[in-house]
Amino acid sequence: MSSRRPLAPPARRVSTPTTIAYATGAVAYGIKDSGFGTFLLLFYNQVVGVAPGTVGLIIMAALVLDAFIDPAVGALSDRTRGRWGRRHPWMYASAVPIAVGWLLLWHPPQMSPALTGLWLFVTAVLVRSAVSCYEVPSQALTPELTADYDERTRITAWRYLLGWAGGLVMMLLAYRVFLSPRAGYPNGLLRGAGYGEMAICAAVLMVVAILVSALGTHREIKRLPRPVVAPQTVRGHFRELAETMKNRAFVVLMLAGLAAYTNQGIGYAMANYMYSYVWQLGPSLTVIPFVLMAGVLLAFAAAPIIGRRTSKPRAAVTVTLVGSLLQMTPYILRLLGLFPEPGAPVFLPLYFTLIAVANSLTVSGFIIGASMMADVVEQSEVETGRRSEGVFFAGSFFVQKCTSGIGIFIAGAILSLAHFPAKASPGGVPVPTIDRLTLIYIVIYLTLGLFAALAFSRFPFGRAEHEARLARMAAAAEDEGTPHSP
Repeated sequence: MSSRRPLAPPARRVSTPTTIAYATGAVAYGIKDSGFGTFLLLFYNQVVGVAPGTVGLIIMAALVLDAFIDPAVGALSDRTRGRWGRRHPWMYASAVPIAVGWLLLWHPPQMSPALTGLWLFVTAVLVRSAVSCYEVPSQALTPELTADYDERTRITAWRYLLGWAGGLVMMLLAYRVFLSPRAGYPNGLLRGAGYGEMAICAAVLMVVAILVSALGTHREIKRLPRPVVAPQTVRGHFRELAETMKNRAFVVLMLAGLAAYTNQGIGYAMANYMYSYVWQLGPSLTVIPFVLMAGVLLAFAAAPIIGRRTSKPRAAVTVTLVGSLLQMTPYILRLLGLFPEPGAPVFLPLYFTLIAVANSLTVSGFIIGASMMADVVEQSEVETGRRSEGVFFAGSFFVQKCTSGIGIFIAGAILSLAHFPAKASPGGVPVPTIDRLTLIYIVIYLTLGLFAALAFSRFPFGRAEHEARLARMAAAAEDEGTPHSP
């Protein structure tokens, strides 16, 4: 292990204006995630005419490139030097490429099926690479802003709150404005022009969110850790990268996140199919964003409290298990003939309540897991002598991309296995097809939820170990005659 002085930030409370500005950047990712997860499969399948399995395969294939791009961005961000620090140059530079890639993704020209698939692949890679150049450095700021165990959960909760708000606002605009029923399109989700209009609005909002976040946290640059980085050969760089990514706590979170975010991706991609064809929500579809936001607000309040009252690993296990079961409860009861039929007076209140509570638990798990990733930074620093926030959050962000990679691929496979018809109308899909779709969905979702909980249970440290580690790092810094906090 290196004898270089640890460079952990102070365990401080970050001001509310800075926290909100920082979290505003997550709006961009929320918008991207909502578009990719909820509408991309439906758009390219039901509007453009690409088979669902093909769409899923293309998006998952793009994920292979992310496995190389994200760690590269994280490592380069860790080694970036300049008057704007390590993270902000990347944050500023990413805004325009994200907007351009997003507009291209939702405006495919008329081409052959093969060229349309290639267009989807190239533009998906462009968007996700540009988003990586923002989101990886941005997320890496969380452990740099403070070393406080509970403050990191509070900051992360703000990021998830505003990230979800961005995604749900776009979802609401989609259902009520851009993809609402109109002349010639009783099912507005099939109106191709609406997706192009939605893309323009989303691109503008993403650029604004990124710039607000970068400018709002710019004054923090002087307080952030500035570790000395020695010149490194390419071989040495990859050796350090591999050493960092072998960290046991990091691997545990990657496995847990892979399962949890894949589940979220499946849920996103299947949402419009389930809302429209299984539950036949019709006009009530526009209430869904408010229901989901109610769950996010509950998670925003609950996750920091849960984190303070118990260890983060134990909390993550509990909310992941219970949340997965609640997410599937309406579908299980429907197959058993125990859930109210759509149209029954009690159906909507019961269904929306279950969705809101399940979503609050799911989001709480994501918040706590991201806070745990921030705590891994100091553990790795003690073991390796290097602060590698960028590398760790690159891994975390790659796992999040499984939402729109593996998740969409599995959703496409579910639709194919269920023999779901193209350009189907709500109420016109045979009941055996709906039952088959539901059963496959339940089995896959609960299996992944159980795996995520088991992985979280293997996380190797909690609050006591983290605080003891910070105390040792501070004492070591004082022994060297240098203040620990910048």
